[in-house]
Amino acid sequence: MYDLIVSGGKIVLEERIVRADIGVKEGKIVAIGELSSCLATEIVDARGKYIFPGLVDCHVHLNDPGFTWREDFCTGTSAAAAGGVTTVIDMPLQNEPPLFNLDAFSKKARVLSGRSAVDYAFWGAALNYNINDIKELHKAGCVAYKIFLAPVSEDYQTLGEDTVARVFKETLQFNGLVGFHAEDYYTIKKEENKFLNKENCSWQDYLTTRPLSAELTAVTNVIALVRETGARAHICHVSHPAVAALIDFAQREGLPITAETCMHYLVFSSTDLLAKGAFFKCAPPLREVDCRERLWNYVANGVLSVICSDHSPCREDEKDVSLHGVFCAWGGISGLQNTMQLFFEYAINQRKYSPTLLSKALSANPAKIFGLYGQKGAVKIGFDADLVIFDPLMPWIITKDSLLYKNKISAFIGLSGIGLPVRTILRGKTIYIHGEDNAAFYNGCLVIPKD
Repeated sequence: MYDLIVSGGKIVLEERIVRADIGVKEGKIVAIGELSSCLATEIVDARGKYIFPGLVDCHVHLNDPGFTWREDFCTGTSAAAAGGVTTVIDMPLQNEPPLFNLDAFSKKARVLSGRSAVDYAFWGAALNYNINDIKELHKAGCVAYKIFLAPVSEDYQTLGEDTVARVFKETLQFNGLVGFHAEDYYTIKKEENKFLNKENCSWQDYLTTRPLSAELTAVTNVIALVRETGARAHICHVSHPAVAALIDFAQREGLPITAETCMHYLVFSSTDLLAKGAFFKCAPPLREVDCRERLWNYVANGVLSVICSDHSPCREDEKDVSLHGVFCAWGGISGLQNTMQLFFEYAINQRKYSPTLLSKALSANPAKIFGLYGQKGAVKIGFDADLVIFDPLMPWIITKDSLLYKNKISAFIGLSGIGLPVRTILRGKTIYIHGEDNAAFYNGCLVIPKD
């Protein structure tokens, strides 16, 4: 007797697609095969649909606790569930306080308990004053540690090369992962100084202050430190194929470096920022159209092995250039809810990649890199029954009303395509059904990686 059988669907594994039923007991996948004649408390008919593993979005800013006028865990994870995301890994900044020690970890875990629609894990902070706390954060359950090499908001810190080396020395003790916002601080500040006294700065001025050279310099320096120390590094939100090429060379050398990109770099270009303004502002910035097309090649060949949202929400007035100017208007794009449908449209429909690429880049690879594989990231016996029933023929258009964020704004509004998640299942329980007035099912739990 199963608690749940998902029947008749095409299961999208990492390397192949198989038609089979899935049996679930006590939140785990316990059988895959011909189960149509078996008894179950609940049966979900998935005929004509794909069944993907629940997505693992390894890079989100849900601002809870501390900056919840932008987003909170209730709204952000409800949007995640609607987008087929069953696990989010939340960043340590835009938190009050940043997740820098055990007290901050305990406070965040306590505040979020019972307020998440999906499962979640935490990035820890890597700052110049908490290096001695990193090992304890690892024991508590943090899955990675975030470093900014670029200028950052006042609630966080930019680290220099010597401090990064100290962080690497600490994380080497437990094979920990360090993630980087990889743009060179000094390059950006040098360019910004040229515009200090200019009135009415333009979006081209903003692009000028965030040149490709800043990203290349920072990634080159990270690679050198990895080569020197042997520590694991993850490059966040790669924006340009030249940066991906550096990472490719490092991976071929055998260095323990992984990397991610985001749908906004694969869908938009700097032309969108110049024409449409602040909703398309992010860092690193959007790049030229031909760069966007070449970036897809590094997704297809696995150098950029993870697709995430870098969900970075704000109030609409925080994007208002008339109030803040181009340099101080909020930089970030809200994308948590739409990553899956966008990837299916632009990768599978338009570029004819296999749906297995979605399963790898949005589920299996982030789960493996961040230590969650075995629980999350695949449709396999023994894994959590985190499943997405996906209708490859359902048309969609992203509208303001379709978004479940606290602030219903996004650069992706107005895009359309075919293929949409229609049911999201977390540990065997349905948490979202497309087209229904979904109540808030706050079943999500903090995921602690198994050693």
